[in-house]
Amino acid sequence: MATARNGDVEIYYETFGDPADPTLLLINGLGSQCINYADAWCQKFAAEGYQVARFDNRDTGLSSKLEGVDYSLADMANDAIAVLDALGVSRAHVMGLSMGGAIVQRLAVDHPDRLLSMTSVMSATGEPDYGQSSPEAFAVLMSPPASGREEYVENHLKALAVYGSKPEWQDDEHNRARAGAAYDRCFCPSGIARQVRAIVSDGPRADALRKVTVPALVLHGSRDTLIDPSGGRRTAELIPGATYVEFEGMGHDYPPAIWDRWVSTWASFAGPSTSSRA
Repeated sequence: MATARNGDVEIYYETFGDPADPTLLLINGLGSQCINYADAWCQKFAAEGYQVARFDNRDTGLSSKLEGVDYSLADMANDAIAVLDALGVSRAHVMGLSMGGAIVQRLAVDHPDRLLSMTSVMSATGEPDYGQSSPEAFAVLMSPPASGREEYVENHLKALAVYGSKPEWQDDEHNRARAGAAYDRCFCPSGIARQVRAIVSDGPRADALRKVTVPALVLHGSRDTLIDPSGGRRTAELIPGATYVEFEGMGHDYPPAIWDRWVSTWASFAGPSTSSRA
């Protein structure tokens, strides 16, 4: 079991691909574990010539649980830096989904010297006028935690029906299996609540994003009702030179139907790079 340490916080991580290749570090969203980034999806990026690293944010998966301790997105960004340090990687491409996108933004602001590029996906800037949830999606987000595995899996499918990608891209068997695996690995509702407080406490990042110098790609789905696409557009508008790509039909998820386009879009943006080893 590979772990990194940020002070007293232990962060579990996994890698795919050749360690000699440039590194792509993947950062998860609210309550999501590293297995949210499917093995097959990670392997597609590795096939493009990258070492792919995924990790459990604090309060999720196999990483430390911080009962009774509040923290910030900056602290979570420092967890990501700890993973790079454990890997011996001086600079990496970083990609994050939803809350992970906000952590990526924080990395670009606080640690630009450690980033080769940043990719913020289905995320926003913390400004109240952009990226807001629809009433239906917000209700899903605020629903009480599941009382058991079966309810957890069913809630996941109901959530995808509200803010997921278009129906023809959905595979209930695939989605059930993923949700069940997540529940079996770790179910920590109190950790999700602490992550929510970290997101809220970070506040608007507009002024900081205007000063970002890291090459930036911003991805969003046209059907995302959990974080409206205006959040992604605003992110790209604020970051100098950022590229914005909106995937038609994608919601606040990443079904296998979009994987190849996603990987090719990112690989074209990232391009060839020198070694990321320290």
